[in-house]
Amino acid sequence: MITLHRLNGDEMTLNADLILTIEATPDTHIIMMDRRQLLVLESVEEVIDAAIEYRRLVATGGHLAAAAPLTT
Repeated sequence: MITLHRLNGDEMTLNADLILTIEATPDTHIIMMDRRQLLVLESVEEVIDAAIEYRRLVATGGHLAAAAPLTT
């Protein structure tokens, strides 16, 4: 999941795996796999960098290190 900001500054968390396209029009326009459209403050490059970092974190298991251990 990546954190982005709507044009009004509100923060939102987005599943980066569901991004279909990102365009600069000049605002950054994200189209999701279900065809929902989002406008965000971050640049195209910032969104791509956040998605790459998220995938890197998932691939290395880094997202699990912060999770609390399960107890039974």
